[in-house]
Amino acid sequence: MDFTIRKATKEDMPAVLALIKQLAEFEKEPDAVLVTVEDLVSDGFGEQPAFFCYVAEVANKVEGIALGYNRYSTWKGKIIHLEDLIVNTELRGSGIGSALLDAIVKHGYEMGVKRINWEVLDWNEPAIKFYESKGANVMRDWDVVQMNEESIKNYVAKL
Repeated sequence: MDFTIRKATKEDMPAVLALIKQLAEFEKEPDAVLVTVEDLVSDGFGEQPAFFCYVAEVANKVEGIALGYNRYSTWKGKIIHLEDLIVNTELRGSGIGSALLDAIVKHGYEMGVKRINWEVLDWNEPAIKFYESKGANVMRDWDVVQMNEESIKNYVAKL
């Protein structure tokens, strides 16, 4: 299969959002996506972009994305976080996921980061096997901790 990996543009954001929604369906949270195309454009392409994104294009159609952002580790220094690597369900196994991960790892290498991290659902064995085959360490003894918007508001209200 012929595909191209390139940096995303503002014009790609409707397709990026469609893939984000496809992932939410796969992860059994179809109503969790609140971000809009407008958010993606303003957050990713403003004066200080909140994220970077690579897309996989097949026959002029975006069929995969890798979206990440810069972080800082008190132990390591500069790191990046891979928020999502998504390949259209119909094209999984085509090499697009590997190529997108390659782009993220090269991006991190060029930035001189000390680590690239991301999460994977514990029941997504195909993804876990894919990441382990690439040399990633799936750290099953760490738990993800989050506060949603409501939790943040409640916390601040108690200050």
